[in-house]
Amino acid sequence: MAEKKTTRKKRTEEFKLSGGEIINKIKELIHQGNIRRIIFKNEEGKVFMEIPLTIGLVGAALVPVWAAIGAVAAIVSKLTIVVEKVED
Repeated sequence: MAEKKTTRKKRTEEFKLSGGEIINKIKELIHQGNIRRIIFKNEEGKVFMEIPLTIGLVGAALVPVWAAIGAVAAIVSKLTIVVEKVED
């Protein structure tokens, strides 16, 4: 029996946001459902924080993620968010 190998394409998008826009954009992106990783970069382009997400991440499991994002938004005024998506 032959094994079927599925290949998934990874795609990234970047958003440059400030303070209050960050949490709203992250909520919007997570609701899309195909997000695998969110990377936060500071104004110099250095990675500030990286949050891996899984398919089953819902409800109470998101509380630590929101807390981390809120902390980032409070510290950094301008931020680049890199979103890694997986497409079938």
